[in-house]
Amino acid sequence: MAKVSVIVPVYQVEKYLRKCLNSLVNQTLQDIEILVVNDGSTDGSQEIIDEFQEKYPLIIKSFVKENGGLSDARNYGIDRASGEFIGFVDSDDEVAETMFEEMYSLGIKNKAEIVVCNLQKVNEQGKVVQKLTQIPHMPEKIELKNHFSVFSDISYFACNKIFRKELFKDKRFKKGVHFEDIELIPKFVLDSTVIAQTQEYHYNYLERSDSITKTHSTKGLDILKAVEEVSSYFKTSKYAVLEKDLKNFQILEGVYTFLAYSAFVKEETAYNEMNFALRNFIKKYKISKVEILTYRRFGKNYLLSLPLKKQLYYLLYFTGLYSIVRKLL
Repeated sequence: MAKVSVIVPVYQVEKYLRKCLNSLVNQTLQDIEILVVNDGSTDGSQEIIDEFQEKYPLIIKSFVKENGGLSDARNYGIDRASGEFIGFVDSDDEVAETMFEEMYSLGIKNKAEIVVCNLQKVNEQGKVVQKLTQIPHMPEKIELKNHFSVFSDISYFACNKIFRKELFKDKRFKKGVHFEDIELIPKFVLDSTVIAQTQEYHYNYLERSDSITKTHSTKGLDILKAVEEVSSYFKTSKYAVLEKDLKNFQILEGVYTFLAYSAFVKEETAYNEMNFALRNFIKKYKISKVEILTYRRFGKNYLLSLPLKKQLYYLLYFTGLYSIVRKLL
């Protein structure tokens, strides 16, 4: 049994794949398996995978399947993973060579179900453009019964975490949706007792100019659906009495994250549909403007911690002026 199984979904990424796989086969963690799932690529990705599997037969496990999307490829890998922990790396990203050794050690040392590291955005020239600190001002071992505020504070990326395999016993990424991380990872937190963390920036997230995430549309409605799914699951969890933290989660992911996405929706009909959905979401969960504007993340007012441009956007939205300004732009 491997210590960590790393699942790498691959789809049309021949330009970036070799760099990604190089960062994985050179991990300092010895007992690691890398499950590379070709999700129906038609470019030269499989030739690169074959090259690595031939060179590293004890580490690389190659699979080819029909295209089913990111969630389907991840689930395919989960079903075939043998590791104590499972991690996910996007095939156009890179990781530090000590990432999985340190995170596995922290998981074992602290008996944690989830281990988190920081990540940073890099451009195609490899320059760091933004550092994303995940859990500042918290200990290495975070016992959720004492620090449950992290539920509404952390970012729900799958790629900068490892998870005990047991968390996947009856759960998988939802297929056919976007923002599947927001739907699944919070449930893992609710199933957990301890989260361990390192402040190292182990994960390099490539901000591609041609990324599909640059195309903003009504697929963003899946954010609200994910938050609603987590809200229902929260009611059945061992943390169900901590309703304030659920409200904060709804504010961060359902309001701020959703608004940050919808601001880039160019088609007017789609934007209006999303605006209507957000208003219904706020009404359904009885979220007041005061709660939104005074929401604190990691102990600080979230709105005031944002860049001035984003502060202005949110203030215009909540004063009802953004729609007017949008039409003038």
